[in-house]
Amino acid sequence: MSDTSKITGSHLRRAAVIYVRQSTLAQIDRNRESTARQYDLVTRAAGLGWPRAGIRVVDDDQGVSGASTAGRSGFAELAAQVGLGQVGIVLSLEVSRLARNNADWYRLLDLAGMTDTLIGDADGVYHPALFNDRLLLGMKGTMSEAELHILRARLEGGIRNKAARGELRRVLPVGLVWGEADGQILLHPDEAVRGVIAAIFEQFPTRGSARAVWLWLKDQGLKLPLQRNVYDPTAEIVWVEPTYTAVHKILTHPAYAGAYVYGKTRFERHLDEHGVVQVRRRALPQDQWQVLIPGHHPGYLDWDTYQANQARIGANTRPRAHQPGTGAIREGCALLQGLATCGVCGRKLAVLYQGPAKATPGYYCATGSLVNGRGVFHMRIGGIAVERAVVDTFLAALAPAALQACLAAVQQLEDGHDTALAQWRREVQRARYTAGKAERRYRAVDPDNRLVARGLETEWEHALGALADAESSSPAAKPPAPRPSPTPNAPRSWISATTSTRSGPRQPPPTRTANTFYAPCSTRSTSPWTATTPEPSCCCAGKAARSAN
Repeated sequence: MSDTSKITGSHLRRAAVIYVRQSTLAQIDRNRESTARQYDLVTRAAGLGWPRAGIRVVDDDQGVSGASTAGRSGFAELAAQVGLGQVGIVLSLEVSRLARNNADWYRLLDLAGMTDTLIGDADGVYHPALFNDRLLLGMKGTMSEAELHILRARLEGGIRNKAARGELRRVLPVGLVWGEADGQILLHPDEAVRGVIAAIFEQFPTRGSARAVWLWLKDQGLKLPLQRNVYDPTAEIVWVEPTYTAVHKILTHPAYAGAYVYGKTRFERHLDEHGVVQVRRRALPQDQWQVLIPGHHPGYLDWDTYQANQARIGANTRPRAHQPGTGAIREGCALLQGLATCGVCGRKLAVLYQGPAKATPGYYCATGSLVNGRGVFHMRIGGIAVERAVVDTFLAALAPAALQACLAAVQQLEDGHDTALAQWRREVQRARYTAGKAERRYRAVDPDNRLVARGLETEWEHALGALADAESSSPAAKPPAPRPSPTPNAPRSWISATTSTRSGPRQPPPTRTANTFYAPCSTRSTSPWTATTPEPSCCCAGKAARSAN
């Protein structure tokens, strides 16, 4: 039967719609012959009898997969026109261009059968209302859906097989680069990049939280490397101000621990509030990762240390109900927040601040009961006497090891200062190299070519300014301040003074911190604390540490 035998005058009086679609933008760019063949269907529609004015081309879905109708406005418009009886024939290169799943395909066939609309592809013209044609179109739709599944299964199987060997090349975090061998991952060749990432991992055990490490980077004026084009390993590294998100990502990425990981997330489909199918990515727990190969490549820390760091980061979150308060202190100057529990019900005590300036802490149990129609808390006590008793007991238990604790604190301060100083030296060296490169580029250009020379001259000036800023702000350019430290022969009165409890009126709770509590600044005027002895941080502790260093 010829193609024209099913075409009637009723069909010719309606529009002929050419549906054009490519699945990805890469196919549009590379498979241009397929796109040209789809647009040539206009000529075929004219040959079947449709006038040029009655032929429409729907190409709004270029670069969109046909696996579903989500995001395919062109297909939705086509289905609406078919349902309204405005289309005489729908032409496509093959049925897989129209839909890759049977739900969308059979819906279009039902609409076309009810409105006497023809379906045409490279093999012929079909009428969905006829049994044989509908059977053939249904088989083509099923084969198209199965083909998509088979192709995806082959591709994903090959990807998983290569990832299981640790050879699948994926985007690496900054500080790691791919080598020439299969699956070879190396540390970044730039010493400045390696230095700041190693400093983050060195400071985390001492600081105790990602936020504290981020604040240390900001306090030291250090920057983090950023690779703008993650798909190009040769792209130039730029240095930006540190952010909490970047520091947290570095501390939690398993690649820095020498592990090769694949399949940490999965895609899930769900309906939003408007009934539209959406796809979201959900992070999986470590025991559900598809591939995990510890010791795959050299890292900045070992796997056991990485696991311990993850447990510590997870414990820093706000404690959940009926869970022990091992997290970081959230805000305020109350010492026992997240630690004290109710003796009646065993739940965590909440913290309140009272007094004229809301500076005196108190604790209460939020779980109450009704007595004579009024709510009564299980417990509500002031915090000054309780904290003093806890601090005295705590310091009495630590008295034998107080000197060692002071020496360890001094060593930690010195290590942090030395780490920051070494990174600053690398920053100056990098700025000096950038300035030298800009100078060489300027001197290599023809002086008469002012169109190019002016731009290179401006770049050289900016590089020299950055070098001057790096040299002037480097701690190496400043004379070191005297830093007293305790000696093994220090008198016990000095140790007891450095571990004495706080005194004086309490101040309002300042901004929140991740792993330290804030002591009032007024107590520092009479306290014998020094920059080298461990103490509760106050709002000016950072300034004191910087002046001491």
